[in-house]
Parts: sequence; structure tokens; C-alpha cells
Amino acid sequence: MTSDEASRLSSEQLAQALRLVRGADSVELKVSVPDVDRRSAIAALEMDPLEAQMRQVVFFDTPDLTLNQHGVVVRARRIQRKSGDSVIKLRPLDPERIPDATRNVPGFSVEVDAMPGGFVCSGSLKAAAGDSIIKDVVAGRSPVRKLFSKDQRALYAAHAPAGVKLDELAVLGPIAVHKLKFAPADYGRRLVAELWTYPDGSRILELSTKCSIDEAFQVAAETRAYLSGRGINMLAEQQTKTQTALRFFAEELAASGPGSGAAAS
Repeated sequence: MTSDEASRLSSEQLAQALRLVRGADSVELKVSVPDVDRRSAIAALEMDPLEAQMRQVVFFDTPDLTLNQHGVVVRARRIQRKSGDSVIKLRPLDPERIPDATRNVPGFSVEVDAMPGGFVCSGSLKAAAGDSIIKDVVAGRSPVRKLFSKDQRALYAAHAPAGVKLDELAVLGPIAVHKLKFAPADYGRRLVAELWTYPDGSRILELSTKCSIDEAFQVAAETRAYLSGRGINMLAEQQTKTQTALRFFAEELAASGPGSGAAAS
């Protein structure tokens, strides 16, 4: 968040942002690029698509996205040439209200995502997940719970709506993602580009960089200036990868009829 963006927030919103950042472990600054500007952005930032890593992301929720409505995101991810992972994410989240039992779970992290005009705090618990088990779950050959560790299942049970069991969740996806890490010589920090390509051909290109909570506002200002100077429209309407994916696959599931896309238990 930059000084320009901060000026558009109310005093109450700015105070909330500062409080969330103080309670987080890290800050990730994000901006989505309109698809009409995607090619020019890639050229302006001299991104090399051949250096991108292929990923496959799948979400799990009820057909009517009950988990999402209650601030719980359940996700697994296959990664080219690396072991995959699974994540239970709570969003939005107030760091001051996280129970010590949750905050002290090894691997649990709190992050503030800041984008032009807004911010959100989330808590995530990640665990390794092999390709074979992810493929088996997506295909319905294994129950969803097999993707998650004991600590992840406990976190899910504590925050998911009553009666919504992991093994009864529908498979939403997968979706193809290309991720590129690069460090422009005239920027001085590493940037990450993620291109999410949805089955209907629509795309979201997101640029991001992570920083510590102590340098968040300085890095935000520097990043905005750098991207604006390369022709990136920082005032464009922002799209969120996860919300777009959830809506897309939920609508696809509804169109395919009852019982389609549910994981086997």
C-alpha cells in the first residue's frame, strides 16, 4: 500500500491496516494486470516465459462455496520438478484474535496481502503433499483428508462450519498456473509473476513481491513507482486469483448437474 492508496482509505481503515501489518509475519504486495495489458507488461518487465515453472492448483469446497463464505480456503498444488503441497488458509483473519494454540503450530504463518486500494490478512498452514496423492484425490480414488496433516485437519475442524467434512468437499479444478521469479536489474528486488489460465481461456496475471513488516510501506512505494514507470496500470480493477477460480469451478460444477465433481470418501 502506498501513500496514494493510504490517502484513499478512511482513518479507521488505515488504522486497521497498520494494526494488521504489526501482527503479521510478512507482507505480500500484489497487483493484477488486465489481460489486454498482459503482453505489454511481459515485454516491459522483460519476463522470459521459458523460465516459468508449471503448477497445477486445485481447491476443495462445497458446491455452493460454504467454506469460502466462512473464510476457509482448502487447496492443494502440484509443482513441476518439486514436491507439491497442501494448505488450509483462514481469510480474513485478525492476528490479535488468533488463539495461542493456533499461532504456535509449527508452520502456521500470518501474512497481509496488500493490493491497490485494499488489504486482507490471512493465516496459512502448509504441508508437503506428493504428486501421486494429489492426483488420486482429484480423480476420486482417495479421500480428501489424505492430503492434509494432523495439524491441518485440526485447524480445519476448528474453523470450518459445523457438519462440513473434508471428505465431503467437491473438487474445484485443477487450474494451470505458470510462475516466474525474476529480479529486474533496475528494481533491486525479486518480483514474482503468476499467470493463471482458466479452462475457458480467461487469464489473470498477477505481479507480487514479499517484504518484512518493517519495510512494507517503503517497498510498496518503490514498487508502485517502478511498475508505473514500466507502464503497468496501478489503477486498473483488481482481480483475485482464488476467488475467480472458486466462482468459475463452482459454476461449472452447478452446470454439470448434481453429484459431479465430488471427491470420493
